[in-house]
Amino acid sequence: MRQAHPWPNASNLAFVEDLYAEFLRDPASIPAEWSVYFETLENGGGPRARVGPSFRPASIFNPPGAGSRGGLDLVPGQGRSVPFAPVHASDVAALQDRLDRLVRSYRVRGHMIARIDPLGRPRPHFHELDPDHYGFTEADLERRFSASDVQGPPTLTLREILERLRTTYCRSIGAQFMHIDDPTKKFWLQERMEASQNHIDLSRAEQIRILTRLTDAVIFEEFVQKKFLGAKSFSLEGCESLIPLLDLAIERGAEQGLAEIVIGMAHRGRLNVLANILGKSPRDIFREFADQDPELHKGRGDVKYHLGHSNEYVTSSGGRIHLSLCFNPSHLEFVSPVALGRTRAKQDRYGDSRHARGMALLIHGDASFAGEGIVQETLNLSQLRGYATGGSVHVVVNNQIGFTTDPEDARSSTYATDIAKMLQIPIFHVNGEDPEAVAQAVHLAMDFRHEAQSDVVIDMYGYRRRGHNEGDEPAFTQPQMVRAIRERKPVREGYLDHLLQLGGVTREEADEIAIRRRDHLEQELSAAQSGGYVHRLDPLGSLWHGHHGGSDAAAPEVETAVPRETLAHLLAASTDIPEGFKPHPKIERWLEARREMARGERPLDWAAAEALAYASLAAQGVRVRLSGQDSERGTFSHRHAVLHDVETGERCMPLQHVAAGQAPVEICNSPLSETGVLGFEYGYSLDCPDGLVVWEAQFGDFVNVAQPILDQFLVSAEEKWRRLSGLVLLLPHGFEGQGPEHSSARLERFLAQAAEDNIQVVNLTTPAQLFHCLRRQALRPWRKPLIVMSPKSLLRHPKVISNLDDLAAGGFRRILADARRGASSRAKPMTERVLLSSGKIYYELEEEREKRRRVGVAILRIEQLYPLGEELLAEALAPFADGTPALWVQEEPENMGAWRHLRLRFGEKLLGRLPFSGVTRPASASPATGSANSHRVEQMEILQRAFGTMEIGPAALG
Repeated sequence: MRQAHPWPNASNLAFVEDLYAEFLRDPASIPAEWSVYFETLENGGGPRARVGPSFRPASIFNPPGAGSRGGLDLVPGQGRSVPFAPVHASDVAALQDRLDRLVRSYRVRGHMIARIDPLGRPRPHFHELDPDHYGFTEADLERRFSASDVQGPPTLTLREILERLRTTYCRSIGAQFMHIDDPTKKFWLQERMEASQNHIDLSRAEQIRILTRLTDAVIFEEFVQKKFLGAKSFSLEGCESLIPLLDLAIERGAEQGLAEIVIGMAHRGRLNVLANILGKSPRDIFREFADQDPELHKGRGDVKYHLGHSNEYVTSSGGRIHLSLCFNPSHLEFVSPVALGRTRAKQDRYGDSRHARGMALLIHGDASFAGEGIVQETLNLSQLRGYATGGSVHVVVNNQIGFTTDPEDARSSTYATDIAKMLQIPIFHVNGEDPEAVAQAVHLAMDFRHEAQSDVVIDMYGYRRRGHNEGDEPAFTQPQMVRAIRERKPVREGYLDHLLQLGGVTREEADEIAIRRRDHLEQELSAAQSGGYVHRLDPLGSLWHGHHGGSDAAAPEVETAVPRETLAHLLAASTDIPEGFKPHPKIERWLEARREMARGERPLDWAAAEALAYASLAAQGVRVRLSGQDSERGTFSHRHAVLHDVETGERCMPLQHVAAGQAPVEICNSPLSETGVLGFEYGYSLDCPDGLVVWEAQFGDFVNVAQPILDQFLVSAEEKWRRLSGLVLLLPHGFEGQGPEHSSARLERFLAQAAEDNIQVVNLTTPAQLFHCLRRQALRPWRKPLIVMSPKSLLRHPKVISNLDDLAAGGFRRILADARRGASSRAKPMTERVLLSSGKIYYELEEEREKRRRVGVAILRIEQLYPLGEELLAEALAPFADGTPALWVQEEPENMGAWRHLRLRFGEKLLGRLPFSGVTRPASASPATGSANSHRVEQMEILQRAFGTMEIGPAALG
C-alpha cells in the first residue's frame, strides 16, 4: 500500500522547508511528486518563473516569482495575496493545516483590524485574515472542520470559525498576546478570550453600576465646565469610561484579596478620579477652584490637578480596600516608579512576600507612554526581585493625540503601548465607547495579573473633547478630528441607548441617576461657597505618627552611640557565613580583617562603619534597605554585603543574621537605571518612615540622570504636598583625576535647592561620622532627605579610620574642630589663617600642613553643609581672633561645589569678623580635567594657594 503523501502541515514544516531549498537548487534532486507540488505552488502549474531579486529569503511562504503578492496588502481592494494554491477537497489534512494557519493569524493580527477607535477611522487591511488567502473558496465556508484548537464545539463550519474569531479578536477589543513565550500564559489568555468570545455577561445591577459611574464622570465634567468657566481642569471628556474601568478594577481586586491599591496618574482626568473614585469631597475641589482661601496654601502647595488623596473604598459587597493616589507634578510618567516603590513598601511592611496584598495601578497618557523613557525603566523593574510587586495594571487613557502632536509625529511604533511588549504580558486595546468591552478587558487584565503575578496593559481608546486644557482651541491643529468629535454623543448616552434597547433600564431610571448627581454637586458647591468645613487630609497621619518635618533647629538630637561590646558582637556576626560556604580567597582575607576589627586589633575602615550602622539599626528593629548599581559588592569593591560561593554560586548576606529578632536588611543590585530606581526608592521611603532607605549612585555624577526625581519630588514635596521622606542618597564624590564624569556629584545643585531645611547635605571625613550620621537619620523623628557626598579614595585611605570607641561614644558632629597637636584655646593668637573644607580635600590639606610644618594654619571640617547652624560655626571659630583670614578650600571649580553657596550666605566677612575668600579651581563649564597629570598640577595649585605660597586670584576669590 502506498504511503499517504505528507503534504505541508504544522508538524513537518522544517522538513518541507529543507526540501524546498533543494528544489530551488535542483528540481530533479527531489521526488517527482514534490517537484510538481512546488511548481504548482509557484506558478499555478505553469513553467517555473525566473527568480528575480528579493529582499526576503525564498521559502515556502515566499516562493520566487511571487513578487509583492507574498506580502501584506495595506490598501483594501488593490491586489490580492494568494500564496496557497487550491487544494482538492479530499485532501483534508492540507485544508485543516491551512485553517490552523488562518486561526493563528487571527490570534496574531486580529487586533490590527479590531474596531477599537471610537472615531471610526479606517484601519489597514491584512490578507492573512482573509480565507481566500489560504486557498479557501466560497464553497468551503459550509465545510466542517475540527475546532479542537478553537474554544467551543469539537467541529464547526469554516463560517462559524471565522465568526468566532472575528467576534473574539476584531470587535471592540484587540488583544496582543502571541508575543508571550510562556505557553501556559498564552493558552490561558487564548482560552479565556475564545471561550467567551471576549464578551462579558453583566447582570442588570452591574449594567446600572456602569451607567451610574459613567453618569458620575459626565456630570462632574459638565458641572465644572459650567460653574468654573475657563478654569483649567484637564477634563476627562471623551474618555469617561476610565471611571467605570477603575471602579471595576478595584472591585475585582478586592475579590482577589487586595487590601491596598496605589494609583499613579498625570493631570488629565485627575479631578474626576479624585471625586468619583478616591472619594475626595467635591466641596474641597470647588474651594480649590475658587482659590479664595489663603489659609489653604499661604503661597505654598500645588495646583489642584497635581494633588493626591487616600481613602477607604467600600466595595459593592461591603468590603474595604485602601486607595492612595500619589501626588504628582506635570512630569507625567515620573510618578510611575514612585507608585511602585510605595506598593513594595506597603507589602514589605506586612511581610507580604507573595506580593498579594497590594497593587500599583498606573494611569498613563498615550503620548507619554510612548515618548518618555521612564516608562521602559518602570516596566523593567516589574520582575526584578528587589523591585517586584506582584504585577501592576497599566491603563493608557488614549486620547490619540499628544497636546497638539499627531501619533505619526510622536512615535515610530504602531501602538503607543508597543514598548510594553518587552515584557511577557498581554496588551488589551479596547474601544472606550463600549463600556461592556471595557468591563471585559478589566476582568481579563485583573485576572491575568492575579494568576501570573505580572504586569498587564489596558489601552483604552477615546478622544479629547476639548483642547489640551479648557482654554485651548484644538481646531487650530486637528480640525478634522475636532469635527468628528463634535458629531459624537457622550459615551454615557451611547451606553444608555444600548441598555434601553436591551430593556434592562428605563429612561426614567437613568434620568433619576443624573438628577441625584447634579443635586449632590450643587449642594457641595453651595457648601464650598458658604465657607463650610473643609476636610484637609493629613498626609502625616497614621503611619507617619511620631515623625515630623519643619525646622532643623527645633528637632531634637538622639543618642546614636552603641555599647562597644554590642558593636564588637555585631561586627563579628557580620562575618559569619554558612558551614561549607566557600567565598573567594580574597573575600576570606577580607572577612578575617573584619574579625580583627571586631576584636579591636585593627581600626575600622569606612565599609566596616557602614556595616555596623546597618547591623545596629536592624538589631534595634529598624528596617534597612539599600539599592543601587552594584551596591551588593560596592562599586569600589569595598562593601561585600552579599557573598557568593565560588563553587556553587550560592549567595548569602550575613547582615540578615546578626541578631535574634532583628529587622530585615535588604541590599540589592539595581538595573542600570537612575531615574526609575531613585523614583522607586523615594516612593518606598514615603511608606517606610521608620526605616532607613538608601539609594547609592555608582558614581555621584550619575544622579544627573535622575534630576526630575530630585527637583519634582525629593526637595520640594514637603513644600508642595506636605509629604516627608527620609531617603538617603550616597553619591560618590571627589576629584581624583578620573575625568569630568567620575568626579562631581554636583554638590552645588543640592545646595542651590536647599531652603527652609528641606534637605540635609553632608560631606563626611571619618567612618565614625558616617556611622553616627546614618543612625541619626533613622532614629531622629525629624524626617528629611539626606544627601551624602560619599568617598571613593577615602574608602581605603590609611588616615580615614576610626575605632570601636569612636562609635561607642559621642554622636554626629556637624563641624569637626582643628586637629592640630596641642591646639587649644591658647592657639588663638598664633593662628595666621583658618582653612575651612569638607570631604576628601581635608586630608590633602592636613598632609600639606604637616609637610610645610605650618602650625599657624588651622583646618576646620564642615561635615554638614546644610542646614548649617551659625551658632555651631561661631562656636567652632571662637578661638580665632577677629580679622584672621578664613579661606574656603574646595576641589571643585569656583562656580561649583559649596563656595558660591557659602559666599552668598556669609558675604565677604565670615560671621562679620573674619575676612572670607575661596580657594578653588577656576570657573569651568566642565567639572574636572580628564588628564591625571593635569589633575595633579591643579590640585597642587589649590594647596599652594591655601597655604599662601601662591597669590589667590580673582577667579578663586569669587
